[in-house]
Amino acid sequence: MEPIAALFITFGVVLLAAGWIQLLITSFKDDYTWGLTSLFLPPLSYLYACFSWEKAKDAIILSGIGFALIIFGLLS
Repeated sequence: MEPIAALFITFGVVLLAAGWIQLLITSFKDDYTWGLTSLFLPPLSYLYACFSWEKAKDAIILSGIGFALIIFGLLS
């Protein structure tokens, strides 16, 4: 693996994790049950974000950038 691809994947994973943590905090602030669901079933936290777009917009954008960096790193 090339160093630049590894760098993109590393930063992508960090941004994806940061977005999930931010989404976890947002869901706990909004509703305790959504927070627990997001904690134990992480893919469902993005379902919460679809229902609460106004509150979770920043976390979804951060996660999207991280996901794009991972894809770009795998393709390069």
